[in-house]
Amino acid sequence: MSEKIKILIVEDNPTNLKLASDLLEIEGFEVYGCPDAEIALETLKQTEPALILMDVALPGIDGLELTRMLKADKKTKHIKIISLTAFAMKGDKEKVLEAGCDGYITKPIDTRKFKEQIMQYL
Repeated sequence: MSEKIKILIVEDNPTNLKLASDLLEIEGFEVYGCPDAEIALETLKQTEPALILMDVALPGIDGLELTRMLKADKKTKHIKIISLTAFAMKGDKEKVLEAGCDGYITKPIDTRKFKEQIMQYL
């Protein structure tokens, strides 16, 4: 892998952000962490990730609204967006898919399965 695959993580919980970032960096990914939608939008002006891991419950613009914005923009609509969420109730998966997410990973992250979960979208 000559050029690292870029992954953007939008997650407001510092512990969850660090865990996901560390797991992906160990696997050789280039990781960009953003605590909210506004910083994610700024980061996307600078870099084009292959994948975005999107928390649903974010301060300000939530993850579903940010997903809708990115999927409506011709510059970012092709980027795979995976919902990374603690919402695992009936109907939650449908909500994230309707918003435009390409997939769904529940928190807490299963550290043994996380790489495989990510790889199926790349």
